[in-house]
Amino acid sequence: MATMTSSETEKIESTGAKSLRLPSGLISYLQAAPLAAILGAFLLVPILMIAVVSFWDYDFARMYPDFVTFNYAETLGSWVTWKIYLNTLKFALLVWAITLFVGFWVAYFLAFHIRTSAMQMVLFLVCTVPFLTSNIIRMISWIPVLGRNGLVNTTLIDAGIIPQPIEWLLYSDFAVVLAMVHLYALFMVTPIFNTLMRIDHSLIEAARDAGASGWQVLVNIIIPLAKPGMAIGTIFVVTLVMADFSTVQVMSGGQSASIALMMRNQMSLLQYPAAAANAVVLLVLVLLMVAGILRIVDIRKEL
Repeated sequence: MATMTSSETEKIESTGAKSLRLPSGLISYLQAAPLAAILGAFLLVPILMIAVVSFWDYDFARMYPDFVTFNYAETLGSWVTWKIYLNTLKFALLVWAITLFVGFWVAYFLAFHIRTSAMQMVLFLVCTVPFLTSNIIRMISWIPVLGRNGLVNTTLIDAGIIPQPIEWLLYSDFAVVLAMVHLYALFMVTPIFNTLMRIDHSLIEAARDAGASGWQVLVNIIIPLAKPGMAIGTIFVVTLVMADFSTVQVMSGGQSASIALMMRNQMSLLQYPAAAANAVVLLVLVLLMVAGILRIVDIRKEL
């Protein structure tokens, strides 16, 4: 039997390797399969289950698999529900505006007024220290500050500025917004700071050499380049505020409401299909808001 030369052996091995090589498109799908499986199991399947349950019937004791639409009719046809949605949007708008203003200037100070990178990181970590504690603890800590006999009222009365305590500091919409700003400000600071740190300082120097004032540099260079970070921070803050119910319940003293708090009350009464219907409506509303943000600002470079 004739023996094969080394060149013939290499040809056979290369032919076998080519026959075993998978198409590039299939390889891409195989690489994405683990992440797709995780997202499907922990994101898509729960959302589909909520959507299915939103069409079920229920009574005071149990749910009945069915296909009814009165859960959505009650959600979208009730003026009380619309007022709660508007109240939730009001909280989201106020918290977004305040956190955007505060977050931008904090990030701007860290990025352009702190000279060394080490000090920037130290100060940024200082900003994150309060977030190492529980949200509930940070929220409740405002009660002895804003209460009728709290620190603010006591200080103002002792200074002779006011004759009696200010009632609306606590258990009001003001307290809800203040607590949410405290809880979610870092979610606006972080993406804006990350975006500002990527700005080429030579652009700012060139603008100043061309005679631009500090305000012109801010408006024409820094803010436009910081828009992706603002958009990411907006998505974080808005979604967190729309889903928050504990802050509204505690800081308003039960005098205000949000859609998340309404869903929590429905679940406590075993009205799971009604809560699921509100969850679907809220999800659609949040997705529309996020889609609107993404159409205005391209954040792909930041991801």
